[in-house]
Amino acid sequence: MLPKAFYKHLAPALLAGFLLRLFFILRFPFYSGDTAYYEELARNWLNYGVYGFYSHGQLLPSDLRAPGYPAFLALVYSLAGPGRRAVMLAQAFVDLATCVLAAGIAARLAANLSELDRGRITTAALWLTALCPFTANYAAVPQTEVLATFFTTLAILIFLSPASMRVESITSKQDLLRAVGVWFAGGLVVGLGTLVRPETPLLLIAVVIALWFRNLRSAKWKNMAVAILWMTLGLLLPLTPWAARNALSLGRMQFLAPRYAETYGEVLPTGFYAWTRTWMFRFQDVYLFTWKLSSQPIYEKDLPAYAADSPEERSRVASLLQRYNGAHGMAITIDREFAVLARERAQRHPVRTYVWIPIERAAAMWFTPRITLLPYSGRLWPLVDSYRSNPTDFLVTLGLAILNVFYLGMALAAARSWRMNTGILLIAAFILIRTAFLTQLITCEPRYVLVCYPALLALAAQISLCLQVGGKHSDRTVPIAPST
Repeated sequence: MLPKAFYKHLAPALLAGFLLRLFFILRFPFYSGDTAYYEELARNWLNYGVYGFYSHGQLLPSDLRAPGYPAFLALVYSLAGPGRRAVMLAQAFVDLATCVLAAGIAARLAANLSELDRGRITTAALWLTALCPFTANYAAVPQTEVLATFFTTLAILIFLSPASMRVESITSKQDLLRAVGVWFAGGLVVGLGTLVRPETPLLLIAVVIALWFRNLRSAKWKNMAVAILWMTLGLLLPLTPWAARNALSLGRMQFLAPRYAETYGEVLPTGFYAWTRTWMFRFQDVYLFTWKLSSQPIYEKDLPAYAADSPEERSRVASLLQRYNGAHGMAITIDREFAVLARERAQRHPVRTYVWIPIERAAAMWFTPRITLLPYSGRLWPLVDSYRSNPTDFLVTLGLAILNVFYLGMALAAARSWRMNTGILLIAAFILIRTAFLTQLITCEPRYVLVCYPALLALAAQISLCLQVGGKHSDRTVPIAPST
């Protein structure tokens, strides 16, 4: 149950949040490279009943993208016509629903506090998420982030139900049935989210970790096994029709979208990908290298100094890039030589490759001004020169960077009490697991961590009482509620 004080703020917060999203939609609409793929899938599915793409004048089924987001687009098209503005407005309302779910998460994290304190925390979470420009901005781009964030936030809210976490308190058949219903519902929502973003099941790993930690002393391993079983069944239920469709239409059982979003049988430049993972951590390098593959020349002058350990190695890379440019594509022989370079770099500096580069990628994804969809450069250094060259660009970038650090600082302050609150442990474990996974992808896109932001802001709201200067709680320590 949400506190009564929360409902006084519900309409004003949602109105303010809608106006913020409408501002981005009208002022900064954006269309990514993936947008066209999703739109074509949705149109073909809606108009011709085939989930696929045209190839050589023929409409062929495809499993290149999972069907969750195209299904959302097709639904919007069927109701409002095939316009991008309608899609963005629909995403704005979905994102506002996510804000309410985040407030529910904040309420469950503060379940043992007084009604007054829970009301303040829940209200803070609602306003924080409604006015967060980073998530609001993605309502203005036809992309998976808004829908994936909604399903992830809903799943976390479900798993934070007391019936889900208190394995040791299951003493009757009624308790077990209640817990099974929560575990199955959570797994089902994760399955639906997996049809939008294939890494969504990482949340279930965090749930298992939280369950294990919460019930370590009780040793209720049978109940733990039941929890895992029902979460798995819930996960598989929405994925099974997709896999069955792939088996019937394409002759292969494919539960998730392909790892590299590749066509079946396509030869991938995995050697080149392995080489970039030994040095790439900045998102701007993705534009200059990874996203140019097979379509544009890649230049040695764009190679940062840390991508080569010696002049000889840089010369080898330059030679490979010249051959790639001359062949107008990544030949297998060139890719194999990039793979050799990757192995040599990893053997020479294993700590750098497997520890420092992932840490740098994680830091780049989290500590960023998040101006990817905005017409700003993101340039801050050197400070004086950046300000003089474009004051507006500099101030917007600096302001968003400070806001991002503020959000993360609040969440980290609340996360210190993870031993007292299993819900905080679940959210922290999910963020860490997801971040670790994302550091191993071929690109290091900051947008991939946005899925965590509603839960992160719900966590940040737990210390909102301490920020009420002059209020009754201004001299208190962080009022984190312990798990029961």
